[in-house]
This record gives sequence, structure tokens and C-alpha cells, in this order.
Amino acid sequence: MKLSSVLVVLAAVGANGYSVSRSDLRSMGSKSMAASPARRVGASIKMEDFGLLKGSSFSFDSIWGDNVVISEAATEKELNKSGLRYRLNRTQKEAEEVGNLFGLPGFDVNLPLIGQTYLGPPKVASIWEAIGFTATSNNEARQAEKLKAIEKARAATKGVRGGEGASIRGKWLEKYGYPRLVGSGGIFYADQLSTDKVPMGGFNMGKSGQIWPTPDVVKDGMYGGDKGWGMKKKGTAVDGLPKSKKI
Repeated sequence: MKLSSVLVVLAAVGANGYSVSRSDLRSMGSKSMAASPARRVGASIKMEDFGLLKGSSFSFDSIWGDNVVISEAATEKELNKSGLRYRLNRTQKEAEEVGNLFGLPGFDVNLPLIGQTYLGPPKVASIWEAIGFTATSNNEARQAEKLKAIEKARAATKGVRGGEGASIRGKWLEKYGYPRLVGSGGIFYADQLSTDKVPMGGFNMGKSGQIWPTPDVVKDGMYGGDKGWGMKKKGTAVDGLPKSKKI
């Protein structure tokens, strides 16, 4: 009984010892740091709905409604509507186009508790994709979204803290030799991948440099090609800006 009392006291002390405020965290490294009282979380606790709150303002349906992000399956279906992949998996349409791996049969069964379930080989183009080595989310639909985002960044009219936006990049091109993006409102990184149909250009800053061997489409996007350093050697530079006098 005596041992139990000691353990309870130690547990209470330990719980308080790990409860610190933001001001305490900011003062770490100073000579003294007092632990704050345990934070009260009672007001922030949310009850899990197991159907007991159905019909009330606290029910699952009232809080989440038709929000697809509550379910991975619903999220995947929503992305697939726009042709976008989820977690590197082919869309349902793309999967049907390639068919089952090695042409092996598959079938749907209705399992207890789980419901309708597909049993069979994955619908992928190769064993390497099935393992994950060549699986990618960068299908044509995603590439189209990257191009849209590039155009949106290029046409930004508002920069950080009310600045003039993407139009300031022309001044920076003249000052620095490349149109830096910080504060211009035109910040978007279009990741440069070997599966791209056209060069994406990364940050579209026209910078260069290469260390490792890379596919041609990546070189054209980053290392001296159509979207790399070479774009500033042409009549127009990044985003159609005048050729830099520093080149």
C-alpha cells in the first residue's frame, strides 16, 4: 500500500514536469525555467461518435458531412475524377486500361465485415510498378496541374506583404542575373521528373548546374536547356522578360 502511494505521487510529479508553456520553451537555455501547472484540456476534448450522437449537432455527419478527406478511399475517388492519382496508384481508369499484371485473373468477393473486396493481381504495367520502383503520381493530369500552377505564379499580381508581385522579377533579373522568386508572389516549384512530357523548370529561375547524370527532359528543365540557364541566352529570358545585360 505504501509503495502504491509513492508511485502515485511520482506519476503526478512526472506529469507536471512535462507540462510547459510557450514562454517556457522560448526561455530554454536561460539559467532558470519553471514548469507551468498542468494544462487543462477538458474543454478541447472531442467525443468520438459511435452513433450515440446521431441526429444531434455533435454527430459525425453534422461535423464532417460529405468531406472526402475523412476517408482515404473517398479521397482517392475524388482525385480520380480529375484524373489525378493517389499515393502513386493508377487511377481506376488507368488501371482498367493496363489490366491485371501478367494477365492473371482476379475477382470480387463479399467478405464478412470488410464487404466487397477485390482479390487478384494488381492492375499495373510491370512487376517493378507493383513493387513500387516505377510507381509515380506524375501522370499527364498531374503534369497539367503543374503547368497551370506555373502560369498562376507567373501572373501573380500581389507579392509578400503587399509587394508588386511577379512584375518585380524583371528588376531582379537585371540586378541579380536571374529572377529570384522570394517575395514576388510567383513562388511555385514544379518538380522536375523524368516522366515529364515537357521541361518544368523547377523554380523557373533559369539557374544551372549538374552533378549526376540525368535524363534529357530533366536537363532541359534545369541544366542549360529550354528552361535552364540557356533560356537567358535567348532573345527573351524567364517569363518573357528582356534578356539580362549581365549575360
